[in-house]
Amino acid sequence: MKIEHIKSQLRKTVREDIASLPGEYIAHSNEGILRRVLALDEYAKAKHIMLYHSIDREPDTIALARHALKSGKKVAFPFCYKGGIMQAHEVSSLSVMKPAMLGIPAPPENSPVISPELFDLIIVPALSYDKDGYRLGYGGGYYDRYLCNLSAYTVGITRQRLLRNDVPKEPHDVAVHCLVTEEEVFAQC
Repeated sequence: MKIEHIKSQLRKTVREDIASLPGEYIAHSNEGILRRVLALDEYAKAKHIMLYHSIDREPDTIALARHALKSGKKVAFPFCYKGGIMQAHEVSSLSVMKPAMLGIPAPPENSPVISPELFDLIIVPALSYDKDGYRLGYGGGYYDRYLCNLSAYTVGITRQRLLRNDVPKEPHDVAVHCLVTEEEVFAQC
């Protein structure tokens, strides 16, 4: 069976798992993930941070964005284009975020672009991760293309209940440097 078919089936399974998570667990998990990310030395030292805007039942990134902005960090979110291309646009307030591609909130296209090399820390989205930091993404390839050849410290966030033993890997897949759940931090380097 081809790896893309295996990933597609796993995405379906994980989406079902996400839908079945109780609301109280989601809230508890969000608090724990935030607390653990804020405790990372790499977060404390970071001057330029790229986040994604969480939607639905994804681990909350909005509280983290508010903390980063309040702390004086430069904060950026992706602006996605067709063909799997994205750029990181700086925001000084979350109020500028508006639904964009796939209904995901993004900064205005005319907001300042931060060069990828300037990022100290990037929070990387995924449906799920394994303990080695490999991600099961959403299938668009945006982050795979964006992150290749960057030196920023990458952090994956996922709920403990969604952690997998092994995510299927392809040659272009790169693990995040650090994986955070509400219960644990897995540092890869």
